[in-house]
Amino acid sequence: MKTMAGSEDQKFSLQEVLDTFKLCLSENKEVYLEQYVAGWRGLVKFLNSLGSVFGFISKDAVSKIQILVSYMKGENASHYATVQSMVKYELDNNLVDVNKKGSHPESGCRTLLRLHRALRWLELFLDRLRTSTEDSKTSALCAEAYNESLAQHHPWMIRKAAGMAFLVLPGRQTFFEVMNVGPPEQVVAKLGEALPLISEVYQITEDLYAQHNLLDLP
Repeated sequence: MKTMAGSEDQKFSLQEVLDTFKLCLSENKEVYLEQYVAGWRGLVKFLNSLGSVFGFISKDAVSKIQILVSYMKGENASHYATVQSMVKYELDNNLVDVNKKGSHPESGCRTLLRLHRALRWLELFLDRLRTSTEDSKTSALCAEAYNESLAQHHPWMIRKAAGMAFLVLPGRQTFFEVMNVGPPEQVVAKLGEALPLISEVYQITEDLYAQHNLLDLP
């Protein structure tokens, strides 16, 4: 199956994403933003390699990645080394619209929250793929994962469009081929390795955001 750009560097590699999320956590379990963003770049390749069906998520993810990169390269870059340092810096300096939309619609905290929510959906979907059987319907697996995660944060129109998009998803075999790992049993094993890492990064971020009441940023 062709990827969007067709070139090697645009090809999704599950191994690459696994390697990146392995490097995501520091010894004291802080989440490195650079590796988090790199992991998301890999996941965007995964979404794009399945055609335009996930365009509504991958386009949003790309724009969020660009915002975070601009902070990581900006004049306050030192504060954007980890998710923890970013949260502390932005809260200490009132750079987050905590209660209502205001003057910081592109704060690092809000931007990352959008990626964080989408990461949960991908984690749930990939886990369902991992435990699926040959006759499992990917559309149902994806819809279940979406309804458990992202759907709760999307308006009705987007939920409706997403539901329609999932109906035309390719079969399980195509998903496994896109992983670029090898035969199905290797894909399942590699997902079994990658998902706990993604899950840990997700949970650490979730707990941090919960602690600072940031999970419902407008």
